[in-house]
Amino acid sequence: MSTQSEGAKRRVRARVDGTVQGVGYRPFVFRLAGELGIAGWVLNDERGVLVEAEGAPDAVHVFLARLRADAPPLAEVRGVEAQDVPVVGAPGFEIVASAHGGAATASVTPDSATCEDCLAELADPADRRHRYPFLNCTNCGPRFTIVRGIPYDRPLTTMAGFLMCDACRAEYEDPADRRFHAQPNACPVCGPQVRLLERDGSPVERTAGADAVRAAADDLLAGRILAVKGLGGYHLACRADSEDAVAALRARKRREDRPFALLVRDLQTARELVELGPGEEALLTSRARPIVLARRLAGAAVAASVAPNAPDLGLMLPYTPLHELLASDTGVPLVMTSGNLSDEPIAFSDDDARERLSAIADRFLVHDRPIATRTDDSVVRVVRERPLMLRRSRGYVPASLDLPVPAAVDVLGVGAEQKNAFCVAKGARAWPSHHIGDLKNYETLQSLETGIEHFQNLFEVAPQLLVHDLHPDYLSTRYALGREDVQLFSVQHHHAHLAATLAEHGETGPAVGAIFDGTGYGTDGTVWGGEILVGGLDRIERCGRIRPIRMPGGERAIAEPWRMAAAWLTEIQAPLPPAFEDIAQPRWNMVARMSTNGMGSPFTSSAGRLFDAVAALCGVRLEVTYEGQAAIEFEALADRAAADPYPLELEHRGSAIALDVRPTIVAVLDDIAAGVPVGTISARFHAGLAHATAAALVLVAERRQLALVVLSGGVFQNRLLLELTSAGLEQAGLRVLVPERLPPNDGQIAFGQVAIAAARLAAG
Repeated sequence: MSTQSEGAKRRVRARVDGTVQGVGYRPFVFRLAGELGIAGWVLNDERGVLVEAEGAPDAVHVFLARLRADAPPLAEVRGVEAQDVPVVGAPGFEIVASAHGGAATASVTPDSATCEDCLAELADPADRRHRYPFLNCTNCGPRFTIVRGIPYDRPLTTMAGFLMCDACRAEYEDPADRRFHAQPNACPVCGPQVRLLERDGSPVERTAGADAVRAAADDLLAGRILAVKGLGGYHLACRADSEDAVAALRARKRREDRPFALLVRDLQTARELVELGPGEEALLTSRARPIVLARRLAGAAVAASVAPNAPDLGLMLPYTPLHELLASDTGVPLVMTSGNLSDEPIAFSDDDARERLSAIADRFLVHDRPIATRTDDSVVRVVRERPLMLRRSRGYVPASLDLPVPAAVDVLGVGAEQKNAFCVAKGARAWPSHHIGDLKNYETLQSLETGIEHFQNLFEVAPQLLVHDLHPDYLSTRYALGREDVQLFSVQHHHAHLAATLAEHGETGPAVGAIFDGTGYGTDGTVWGGEILVGGLDRIERCGRIRPIRMPGGERAIAEPWRMAAAWLTEIQAPLPPAFEDIAQPRWNMVARMSTNGMGSPFTSSAGRLFDAVAALCGVRLEVTYEGQAAIEFEALADRAAADPYPLELEHRGSAIALDVRPTIVAVLDDIAAGVPVGTISARFHAGLAHATAAALVLVAERRQLALVVLSGGVFQNRLLLELTSAGLEQAGLRVLVPERLPPNDGQIAFGQVAIAAARLAAG
């Protein structure tokens, strides 16, 4: 009920929910109040922003509408709830100190790329922040990587140790200034400083401040490898057009073939290296500044060792002033890859970086602002004019996702083994974490544990239910089983994929889904990975699969794709193709026996292992140095003009369907024997698998009277397969859901686990 007073004034208290802290929202409210003649106050608290506004009823009405409609660039207003309160009559509007106490539900903002205003200051010799590597304002700069708690105020960030000078303090306290309450606000007088160090930690002579950046740029141009402390951790950098420098980095980092990411100065430089469409350019220039995969141009001026045998290059534009200076000072594309050895988490503390990277880097470009949370760069590609997230981390985390079914209790999902990310949830909101990595060692497991603790504290989530994968040997599962303070709940791997994609799009099901990936522990104890599932968040039914085959040597077959090829050759009793001439006969005989007798060779329906087998038959890769390498290189060779699909039969077993690929393997071998180019074989294989997958999904959808289809799992990172399968389904009139805000790979598993748990709780 409205409360009126003399002069027909109205006063409201408004709760603004969403990403509204650390983004200039309070000064925006202050200026809006002044424009409309509104009295009252605004403050931050644990839930977001709280406002009291008093004025003419029409002005208050407009004020409330514009709180959402005109919000600052980095703000994301999820809702404005207002209620009338008694008129006070006090004049003026003020920003008051943050309120403390109560449950913390306010959003923490992702890190944001340097804004145009700050870039102009960086380049202006007359500006007091000229070439200062840490300038920022409320519209840009570090957020998540420096936050230790909420409300998002300076004492709860890693900037707490830097006392603002008088000039910075004046900006910080002036509501009309764009640095008003910019928590990382600093300048060369009072803020973090950069230094160039030798491997032993001693300063490089005659380098300090901006001179250190220039000296680092000179080192890069001279072919040296640098460890560069960035926003969420250390990068290893070298000039990308020097084969000697890139090859040296690859050897020292022990990263044989996996492509390196590149930092380029601007869009024009990017256009000289890769094919860019509107989608790629929008991602490159977005506030998140992810690494964007795009098709490499013939003659691109980068060393061959940057991305051996890969069709794409991964590019990013500068997202901090430090990266901007390095890119400008060198004027050449730079390799900018994670600061680690292969399979280790990225280094983010200075001591750890010196210990782990001194054998790789010639020098260290460091600074004294601590990093609160280790955070890798995000990776995205564009498929069918839509973003397809491959790694969700810096720039996107910790933005929350809504759960279609709210969680009745606080929930933690610990994810899978590969490409691990965890997820915490409270009510209708879930916070998927940054990329943790492959849980292969103690260091990465420790990173998972530390990250979980940080998110629990940051969002005041106290999990009563912990959700984990069925696989008993995943380190994430072992972590879960070691927790005695919560109730445990297990979720099948591919159900989590299906559920994550549904929940991301606000759906609960039912739907039919093709979940294609490398490996996942099935409910029958076999290795799943080529599944046709029907269901929703609450439950699933397996109604189809790729015809199972032995996986000789278990996980060893992942690193040696020729083993999967051997299993299929043994299955159909076919002779060895030319690509297998270099495999010693005793090794071949051993694997053939394993394929026959099943010793150490579980059955698998994996689509990823099928790609491995066909790539190996064609001689693309008999062994790999990173997961998915054979499939990636096989897709790269596909000649899209030769898309006549191979036969791939749908085998009906009652109500279940099996995708019988034996005719496909026979056709591949016939084409190999006939000397058909590998590019043609690749295209025909992709087309055959896509055609059969779509046909199976359409058939199941018709039987179950469903109109919704999900495509997910790491194999659907394959652009060609995803495009062809989606097109076939849409032609049949089905609505296709594909992950966009989360990866289709195991980076989405934890969100799916949480969504399933919430739905099961709601169902009792």
